[in-house]
Amino acid sequence: MIVVTGATGNVGRALVRLLTEARVPVTAVARHITDADVLPGVRAVTADLAEPAGLRSAFEGAEALFLLVAGEDPHGVLKEAKSAGIRRVVLLSSQGAGTRPETYRHPRLFEEAVRDSGLAWTVLRSGGMATNAFAWAESIRTRREAAAPFGDVGLPFIDPDDVAAVAAVALRRDAHPGAVYTLTGPAPTTPRERAAAIAAALGEPVRFTDQAREEAHALMARFMPLPVVEGTLAILGEPTEDEQRVSPDVERVLGRAPGTFAAWAERNTAAFR
Repeated sequence: MIVVTGATGNVGRALVRLLTEARVPVTAVARHITDADVLPGVRAVTADLAEPAGLRSAFEGAEALFLLVAGEDPHGVLKEAKSAGIRRVVLLSSQGAGTRPETYRHPRLFEEAVRDSGLAWTVLRSGGMATNAFAWAESIRTRREAAAPFGDVGLPFIDPDDVAAVAAVALRRDAHPGAVYTLTGPAPTTPRERAAAIAAALGEPVRFTDQAREEAHALMARFMPLPVVEGTLAILGEPTEDEQRVSPDVERVLGRAPGTFAAWAERNTAAFR
């Protein structure tokens, strides 16, 4: 049995599907999950990572855990996991935990807790995800317009399905303990290029507008802590060489190149129609 936290999210949903297709028993955990949210045969458990004691029933009978950076007590979550007999944990962290540790302290805290847990562990440091483009869904649907700051700065965004695929391998095999993988797409793309890829998938033009940094800051601050807003804008506008570099780790684990943003856009045109 493998427990997947954040099972209704972009990575978690894909991971549950991949494990189910491989005939691996799965417990899907999220704060508001129901049986209608999961595939037949998947056990759905409503629980919150912010309340570790509430995870006990979810962890029963499991041998591996896919863990998100959520809540404030990773040690409590991992203690419950270990007590339930879980032997292996795969943490979905952020690339920023390696490139900007002072800003991304929360993911670093989780990484340290995983290393100290006494469990076999693997850390996945994901770069920016293609699903960030869902922020454009309404404006593209209603006005065929996409706006973003730093329109010509490229970053190798990754398809969340590739993150899920790497996680599925690490969860099912013992060959990855102690590994820290940086997960990126196959090439840097700019916001302007990503908008053009969505336009090509739709077969209709999409106007791209360069957004002022101040406007982007105000919008992001509505749902993100200010230090994370600053860190995110720094990555988007002034990325380091490491943040722009294409990592070999997806291909190293999966034996194939990561998918392109254009392929992701083709699969997700319904969100933008």
